[in-house]
Amino acid sequence: MNFCQIISSCTHYPERWNIEEFFRTESALGWKRAATLNMNIRLGKLSMGMVAQAAIYQLRQKLPTEKKNWTAECLAEKLFSSIDGDIRVKNDTIIVTFYNAPNNDYFKEHYQNLQKILEAEGVNPRIPWLYNFKLDFRFK
Repeated sequence: MNFCQIISSCTHYPERWNIEEFFRTESALGWKRAATLNMNIRLGKLSMGMVAQAAIYQLRQKLPTEKKNWTAECLAEKLFSSIDGDIRVKNDTIIVTFYNAPNNDYFKEHYQNLQKILEAEGVNPRIPWLYNFKLDFRFK
């Protein structure tokens, strides 16, 4: 191995590490295997995985420091396992309703009326890769 190859490896190693960390922490969202050869089903599964990953990323920004590094599987087990939920589509909006969410007030503050929050920040609430649907959360 020559000096240029060593420098190149050292330069690109952090990028590789970031990708490996992503798959380590997010593989439970469906990235670790393809369950079918039907492309429509795979697109739907990957799209929902991307919605879940984006939501979890935002959630992690608001969690205490000791919980920010939890894997998706750990978050599911320790945070989401006690929550019941319902997903429906109404007009151009995917409505996710949570029942028995722990720290209900905390979640309401950050996620209820998400469309209005995003619009106030100047962000388009539509999800382009999910057929331009909007996402809304409700807590009961």
